[in-house]
Amino acid sequence: MNPITLFLVVVCLALGAASMQFSFFIGIPLIVLGVLVALSLKMANTWQRFVILRAGHLHGVKGPGLFLIFPIIDNVVAVIDERIQTTSIVAEQALTKDTVPVNVDAIIFWKVHNAEAAALTITNYREAIDRIAQTSLREMIGSTALSFLLSDRQAADKQLSEQIASKTSEWGITVMSVEIRDVAIPVELQDAMSRQAQAEREKEARVILGSAEAEVAAKFVEAARTYAGEPAALQLRAMNIIYETTKERGATILMPSAMVDSMDPSGPLGMVIAAGGGVSDGGGKRSAATKTAVPTTGRRRRAKA
Repeated sequence: MNPITLFLVVVCLALGAASMQFSFFIGIPLIVLGVLVALSLKMANTWQRFVILRAGHLHGVKGPGLFLIFPIIDNVVAVIDERIQTTSIVAEQALTKDTVPVNVDAIIFWKVHNAEAAALTITNYREAIDRIAQTSLREMIGSTALSFLLSDRQAADKQLSEQIASKTSEWGITVMSVEIRDVAIPVELQDAMSRQAQAEREKEARVILGSAEAEVAAKFVEAARTYAGEPAALQLRAMNIIYETTKERGATILMPSAMVDSMDPSGPLGMVIAAGGGVSDGGGKRSAATKTAVPTTGRRRRAKA
């Protein structure tokens, strides 16, 4: 009984009981009025709908607010909640399309959009929603491969929602959405999938490393061609390598004599003089070649410019 009806009934009964001390003709009608108010005055909340039958036939759907019914001939057969409802469903050991047993846990969000159909078309719409969701979930799992079920949850949710909605629309029920919360697979299959994923990552890493090696080799070939045409560039590079290796204090570097010879500044100078016949000074005159003694490891060598 709603608070308004309860208040009116209490007032009528209290007045009737008080009037009985003075006159039965006033007290009895008040008591009867209180009983009629209790049986006829109903109130529906904003999310409720009352389905009423009159003498066995549909009279109407009332609510929200206060409304009256005729006692005895009118009967409230269902009170429908039109708010969004949730139903949890679980499919255990369901086989996927590629015959893999999985356990799937999902939630359905639905609401009643037609209270009359929900009350008169089916006996218990809440139980029917649970049963139809269970069967639809197993049908979806059986027609879907495990890889699709694991990788594309949104598509699986949409497919399952459409399947359930197509079966419940005639009951006056709208399926808002379906969300798959968890897909559990056997432990043995988890290990196999983990090894497969690890092998694929290792393959990608090797491919990336090979591509990097190819790019480095191409740069080395390009550098070799540059050094072949410019010997001075190769000597500068060698000197830079020596500098990089000796800039740390306390380092001892052993260099072969061939490397020292390659960095002899008289080498390229002699090549230039041999090619041009001398070195030009600031006034445009060529000077005679000079003899330079270059120290090497364990021997002395004279270089003629």
